[in-house]
Amino acid sequence: MLTGEYRHSIDAKKRLFIPAKQREELGPSFIIVRDIRGPRLKIYSNEGWEEYIAPIKQQERKLAEATLRFLHRDAVVAEPDAQGRVVLTQALVEYAGIEKEAVIIGCGEYAEIWSAEAYEQSMAAEDPAALCASLEALGL
Repeated sequence: MLTGEYRHSIDAKKRLFIPAKQREELGPSFIIVRDIRGPRLKIYSNEGWEEYIAPIKQQERKLAEATLRFLHRDAVVAEPDAQGRVVLTQALVEYAGIEKEAVIIGCGEYAEIWSAEAYEQSMAAEDPAALCASLEALGL
């Protein structure tokens, strides 16, 4: 399970350190894609990625193709180097708005990569009471 919050700088070669605990969970290679729900990236193990896209492939063809195109267009299959760094493409860095510092958040089955600025804004706007009310309305 991917957990925790980690902050790391992205270097001039667009390399980002992935924490050892997360690398252990993800395996020797994993996929990094744009998040369709907002300007951040998602990291999936290869197995987790297949599980994620399986229901997308079952959708109406036009929607499935558009979604898979969006997700795969700038995706990278990452293999960390000896120092635990992966190389992000310019397109991924720009999409997430990462200028210098990135925040990696474990989200159970996947992890997210945020620009530090966007993450701070999101956390400042976080409303645990509203989240709790939404979950309770669902009976959770």
